Amino acid sequence: MFRSGNPALKADTFTGERAFGAGAMTLEGAVNRTGIALVILIAAAALQWNGVFGAAMPLVTLVGVIGGFVVALVTAFKRVWAPTTTPLYAALEGLALGGISLVFEARYPGIVMNAVGLTFGTLAALLLAYRAGLVRATEKFKLGVFAATGGIALLYLVSMVMGFFGASIPFIHGSGPIGIGFSLVVVVIAALNLVLDFDFIERGAAAGAPKYMEWYAAFGLLVTLVWLYLEMLRLLAKLQDRRR
Repeated sequence: MFRSGNPALKADTFTGERAFGAGAMTLEGAVNRTGIALVILIAAAALQWNGVFGAAMPLVTLVGVIGGFVVALVTAFKRVWAPTTTPLYAALEGLALGGISLVFEARYPGIVMNAVGLTFGTLAALLLAYRAGLVRATEKFKLGVFAATGGIALLYLVSMVMGFFGASIPFIHGSGPIGIGFSLVVVVIAALNLVLDFDFIERGAAAGAPKYMEWYAAFGLLVTLVWLYLEMLRLLAKLQDRRR
């Protein structure tokens, strides 16, 4: 059955991989690795935010976007490399998000801090709800979120291809009621992926996955957080456009 809507955390990620004792994955280890990855991402984003790269900011952002995508693919296919590729992915995504955030901040002052607060607030709230048993990742829940995530990915892909030909999917990218409603749905789906990621990591630790999977688990959770933050930015931007 599906374990997560996150493509980095597939159903068979832990299949056939077991370890014991000090060589096994633990929840604490996965949390620590996630914390390290987040610190790296935030530090890289801060370099962009503070103008360290000057006029080269757009180029550095592009390097972050493309490099992050390539490293993510490598990590997904070579999980054993995760202790090296996950910190690299975090650094590249930090450079990308720092540049993207500057563009949004220039047009919508204050939007970045709001998006950051909402992203981490959502993470904390869902983690608490999950640990308290208020939210349960049942098989039907997992399948529903997986299907919704796949649908959104397909819609974005179609939209991107249409953009190459000067066309676009009506309404969803605008600041009208449909566009805002669409962004709200995407934010909710991205947030629900966090619940599935928590469950997936917990099951991995219980299954005795190898130690390097702590880094891979951190990578998967980081992928979801990056997506959630970007969708928060898009939603807040649409809401501000609506008020103008």
